[in-house]
Amino acid sequence: MFFAIAVGVVLAVVLLFRFINPPTSSLMTANALSGRTVQHEWVSLENISPHLVRAVVTSEDARFCRHWGVDWGELEDAMERAEKRGGGPRGASTIPMQTAKNLFLWQRRSYLRKAIEIPLAYVMSALWPKRRMLEIYLNIAEWAPGVFGIQAAARHHFNIAAAGLDPRQSAQLAAALPNPHVRNAGKPGPKTRALARRMETRVKRAPAPLDCIYRE
Repeated sequence: MFFAIAVGVVLAVVLLFRFINPPTSSLMTANALSGRTVQHEWVSLENISPHLVRAVVTSEDARFCRHWGVDWGELEDAMERAEKRGGGPRGASTIPMQTAKNLFLWQRRSYLRKAIEIPLAYVMSALWPKRRMLEIYLNIAEWAPGVFGIQAAARHHFNIAAAGLDPRQSAQLAAALPNPHVRNAGKPGPKTRALARRMETRVKRAPAPLDCIYRE
């Protein structure tokens, strides 16, 4: 009975977030409860630079427009690497999986979290259009310690709005996104700068398809 109620509540919340912007996330809440400052400003996808959208999708989930929540080939490879290395699985998280984690779950890697993250990613992918999924992801991701959402990130790192991000700035943000507590998008060190250069080249040569985001 409790499980059925919990599932119903989750489905209701996910459906609600198709139309209403999430006011916070589990990660933002954890930061606030620990006493850390949280910077967050919502912006619609229409007001986010296409350069940033393309850089992030190419970097984080190049098959975003081709799967419905989980990229099983990448996930199986990550599981195999985890078994050889020991510890929880790393990598292979699609944008829907990362959105589920950041919005509802905890950050520590574990098979239990993956077991919850995967069905959540499918549910969200079934109830949200691709554009909405990406909009929420870009608005709740952490881009620097305590800085959430691409609008706050653009202002924090470059003192501009998200709509004005150019290809180089977008590449730096995409390079820093997997580890924003170590990589600084606004003042990148040599490794982050090199990652950003490679990302910018990759976006120019083999960008991820975005036909599910920008219709011709």
